[in-house]
Amino acid sequence: MAVQVPPVLPLAPVERIIRNAGARRVSEDAGIELSKVLEEIGLEISREAITLAKHAGRTTVKEEDIRLAVSRTKK
Repeated sequence: MAVQVPPVLPLAPVERIIRNAGARRVSEDAGIELSKVLEEIGLEISREAITLAKHAGRTTVKEEDIRLAVSRTKK
């Protein structure tokens, strides 16, 4: 039996993102799924940003690391 971990991102803001994109109604499942996807993308960007900060000799991840990580992880 697999243990389900709740999403890190709160559901209300994620559903608001979907509504801001034009949806009139959003199912809870849709909000949960987008939350999972956004978390996966966020982790990927964060890992790349950490690598960039380490390469620069820093332990602090900066805005520039995040921005560069985003550009490097776009597919």
